[in-house]
Amino acid sequence: MEIDFKEYQLRCQLRGHEDDVRGICVCGGESIATSSRDRTVRFWTLDPSDKRKLLSSKILLGHSSFVGPLAWISPNEEFPEGRIVSGGMDTMVLVWDLRTGEKVQTLKGHQIQVTGLVLDNKDIVSSSVDCTLRRWRNGQTVESWEAHKAAIQAVVKLPSGELVSGSSDTTLKLWKGRTCIHTFVGHTDTVRGLAVMPELGILSASHDGSIRLWAISGELLMEMVGHTSIVYSVDSHVSGLVVSGSEDRFAKIWKDGVCVQSIEHPGCIWDVKFLENGDIVTACSDGVVRIWTTNLTSTADPVELEAYGSVLSQYKLSRKRVGGLKLEELPGLEALRIPGTSDGQTKVVREGDNGIAYSWSAREQKWDKIGEVVDGPDDGMKHPILDGVQYDYVFDVDIGDGEPIRKLPYNRSDNPYDAADKWLLRENLPLAYRQQIVEFILQNTGQKDCALDPSFRDPYTGSSAYIPGEPSSNSAISAKPSFKHIPKKGMLIFDAAQFDKILKKITELNSALLSDPDKKNLSLTELEISRLGVIIKILNDTSHYHSSSFADVDIALLLKLLKSWPLAMIFPVIDILRMIILHPDGASKLLKHVENENDVLMEMVKRVTTDPALPPNLLTSIRAITNLFKNSPYHNWLQKHRSDIIDAFSNCVSSPNKNLQLSYSTLLLNYAVLLIEKKDEEGQSHVLSAALQFAEEENAEVDSKYRALVAIGSLMLEGLVKQLALDFEVDSIAKAAKVSKEAKIAEVGADIQLLTKQS
Repeated sequence: MEIDFKEYQLRCQLRGHEDDVRGICVCGGESIATSSRDRTVRFWTLDPSDKRKLLSSKILLGHSSFVGPLAWISPNEEFPEGRIVSGGMDTMVLVWDLRTGEKVQTLKGHQIQVTGLVLDNKDIVSSSVDCTLRRWRNGQTVESWEAHKAAIQAVVKLPSGELVSGSSDTTLKLWKGRTCIHTFVGHTDTVRGLAVMPELGILSASHDGSIRLWAISGELLMEMVGHTSIVYSVDSHVSGLVVSGSEDRFAKIWKDGVCVQSIEHPGCIWDVKFLENGDIVTACSDGVVRIWTTNLTSTADPVELEAYGSVLSQYKLSRKRVGGLKLEELPGLEALRIPGTSDGQTKVVREGDNGIAYSWSAREQKWDKIGEVVDGPDDGMKHPILDGVQYDYVFDVDIGDGEPIRKLPYNRSDNPYDAADKWLLRENLPLAYRQQIVEFILQNTGQKDCALDPSFRDPYTGSSAYIPGEPSSNSAISAKPSFKHIPKKGMLIFDAAQFDKILKKITELNSALLSDPDKKNLSLTELEISRLGVIIKILNDTSHYHSSSFADVDIALLLKLLKSWPLAMIFPVIDILRMIILHPDGASKLLKHVENENDVLMEMVKRVTTDPALPPNLLTSIRAITNLFKNSPYHNWLQKHRSDIIDAFSNCVSSPNKNLQLSYSTLLLNYAVLLIEKKDEEGQSHVLSAALQFAEEENAEVDSKYRALVAIGSLMLEGLVKQLALDFEVDSIAKAAKVSKEAKIAEVGADIQLLTKQS
């Protein structure tokens, strides 16, 4: 069947964003807004000197992490140039005045990343990874409901007024108000993008690589298959065309279910949108927005077209893979100086821009050239290479006892016993480890239940083969995937204190109160100052913590100061409270004031985080809350107030105060450990989101970023949110960490990346 179709060509490239462009919003005719991982929203308008191009006329700054979904509110009398709504990783929905570029509303309510935005008359409806849809009116939440049991990735409004949501649970849901009218089942992975197909139904883009067209009744009308990876976005035009953007770097244009054009990009395509005139806008991970057109009079000039072709060529060359690895990662010809270990062993080396395979000839004791290696259709398997030799698997084996991690190569065609024995001899390790190595190979290659030949004889000892399931007396080796920094076990605390300076500061502040006639009544008496000295003495004598105790009046005195003293003066009082929490009797007595109706700790948190929040108060209060994790009687309280506590201190992520950053990241890490133990999936999701935001922070202090990454890795390894982390593109965070100059950041980045590759 011949399809009438004009091919799209490059019209212009919009440069300005400093990182991945994540979202596109068409604003009326030809103006657009774009969002980015660089935390900005840019507004682009037609270049009056060249109608093919757009210029960045506004940069909207306000989000503290990467920005995703966008929506446009058309102009009215109050906002003559209209408004933009943006949602971010920071859980915020912000509304901007396009005339001034200023933020006019901050909508706070979601617990985790905002993933979708849609206008419903004068309301804003947002979707989030916290599994809820939330309706906003005049800056306030008017309703919120759990729409899915897994993260919601997108939301759209139908012309008939209903809402449709798409989720990581692989379904779409049709909503009339808060009532689900229909659930669309068919995708086999996360539903990532949604769009309305005029007069036909709903388009959905999925991680399963497909785009589907659904009737409102739930009937599947069409499936479009052609992408080779995750499809992130989809859009339609009144002409009947559909466009999709994918991890595979192609924007595909579809007509009547057939792919009529594939437009290659030098990076992942996060979003695609049609302009009213049929031109297509694409958002790419290289930080560039591109517009494509079928109008020959609007295409880019030949120089720009040639330059774009050159960018594509260079990008593909940099990513050229041989045997599943980048060409640049292959060893050079010098690798052929090392003799082979068996007849027919193959080795791939780099010669110029190609990978060349060689085979070892045992008879002639030399490497014979086989020919150039080209990637076949199974390149996605990414077979690992060790010392220039390709294997089906290369495992990390941790021998323990301070020994370095060993690399164990294995091919599925190998006999596991033979492979284990040869490896043990090569690594100069005892053959007593043999049965654990065999078990490990079988477990990690999907052969755990395979039938083994009982007649097999050890080629070195002549003994029978070890059969998994039989009694074993050797358990010295732990041959499991080795992680250097995760999972985190135990809680971190802040237990260092300069008690003399704390008491001196309180005395100074008390003198200031005495000299102020209006505040003299708030000052301490001589007896109370003396009592504070006794408290400090008990706290300073750590060797007697098991037997020392406080009077009830001691705790009451501290709490009185916490409530009555001026906000700018309470930080040394909180610091004493921080240390009281680490004292067994002090923590026990304080608990009575936490469990009653007047929760003194939550009152403290609310007081110190109210604008304007003072850094000394924030620092001492975060550290005090963090120390609570040491005491199990406080764990239920910490779990109950998790949302309020994390949100209250969330601005510490971007604080220039490095001590504040470190304290907040420690709080998150302790929460990760606790909520893994409690198997609290909702709480783990919240902590993961906050930790990911920290990991994205460019100016984060090294130890702070390290603790945030350890929290992420621990939650993925032992928690319930690994898939959610993958949905958050945690792999890009891991890759960025791996190239850090800081060794521990690079190492924990490697840990997380290894986790992403495990099923």
